[in-house]
Amino acid sequence: MRLQILNFLLKPQYPVAAALLAFTMAGCHMGESTKEKQLDEGVDSNASKIVKVDKVTFSVPSPIQISMMLKKSGANYNKTSLNSTLNLSNYSTNFSKALNLGIYGADLGYATIYDQTQDAIAYLNAIKQLADVLGISGAFEKNTLQRFQNNIGVKDSVLAIITEAFRQSDGFLKNNERKDVGALIVAGGWIEALYFMTNVAKSSNNQEIVNRIGEQKITLDNLIKLLMGFQEQKEVGTLIDKLLELTNIYENIQFSYTYKEPTIDTVKKLTVINSESNVKMSKEQLKDITEKVTKLRTEIVKP
Repeated sequence: MRLQILNFLLKPQYPVAAALLAFTMAGCHMGESTKEKQLDEGVDSNASKIVKVDKVTFSVPSPIQISMMLKKSGANYNKTSLNSTLNLSNYSTNFSKALNLGIYGADLGYATIYDQTQDAIAYLNAIKQLADVLGISGAFEKNTLQRFQNNIGVKDSVLAIITEAFRQSDGFLKNNERKDVGALIVAGGWIEALYFMTNVAKSSNNQEIVNRIGEQKITLDNLIKLLMGFQEQKEVGTLIDKLLELTNIYENIQFSYTYKEPTIDTVKKLTVINSESNVKMSKEQLKDITEKVTKLRTEIVKP
């Protein structure tokens, strides 16, 4: 059944979303520091994470990108939306550890964007602990925590440090044939970011957030294709089946992109890729997505 679904997802009408945007986000699943990346490449940070597995490219939006959008929308910081670091001891399998490392990574980005430095330090510590027990501690420099603490209050520097740490982890996982762990980290980060968006959408009529939720239709397809490479692992196969349930809800949601002229700032040497998404999603569909994502996320954070 999964192979039939995979063949369906590979049809031309489901292109890899990498062709849609000028991507600038980097790292295992997190976004580049806006200032750092703009200076380096002259491209706006309104972009996604590119994941490559066996020469196949996948696109997954950065949780930091999502957090930036939520803060810009006026949504308040909501600590209760995050996965408590007290749950850390509950994760006994590599599967749950990798997924929750991704979730904690999204939580770290969220806390950082909202200038919640003590929460951010707690999540960085949780990530380091999970990385240690997963055997990927080599992905993080020993002085990362100290550098993070030394730069508290300088958001661009903190984001750059986070990005560097996850970029190192990305390379470590690939070089040490731990691609399945990397895929699960990406999946956890995406699930948490979607959970953030649906939580805000429940109490807000912000159309941009609703549009971004609708856009996840293609991202979800890409994520399933990414995980399909490891479906022989029982727990990964079960996760794919649950994500396929979510695709059933997304099936009748329609959205399209309208591209506009890019904005060029010659002083900052910055090119902003402009686009507008149009989503057709009923309140009932949004409710169904919210409930499905909440259930899946709860199963992951409280195994």
